[in-house]
Amino acid sequence: MPTILGKLRKRSHGKLVLKLYVAGATRRSQTAITTVASVCEEYSSASIDLEILDVYQAPLLAGEAGILVTPTLVKELPPPACRLVGGLDERKLVRRLLGPKFKGGSHG
Repeated sequence: MPTILGKLRKRSHGKLVLKLYVAGATRRSQTAITTVASVCEEYSSASIDLEILDVYQAPLLAGEAGILVTPTLVKELPPPACRLVGGLDERKLVRRLLGPKFKGGSHG
């Protein structure tokens, strides 16, 4: 996997905690990583903690989180926790998961 996998952190107060589960270096995984990272960049005024996990490299973590399908984006904090399964090539769906509180800049 490319070096982008691992932990990408933009943090000031840890207000938004996201986990992106992908499966290997597939085209779908790369698209999901690119889309989510790009949307997070749009929300530059928000504090975002994004962790990217490859289910092949961390199968126990994926199992504990109940991840059955990839790509899956999980918003852990702030409550309510929610998931977006597939469709991670659609920026508007990722933005909807982040919610209006985290819209920043002129990209809302």
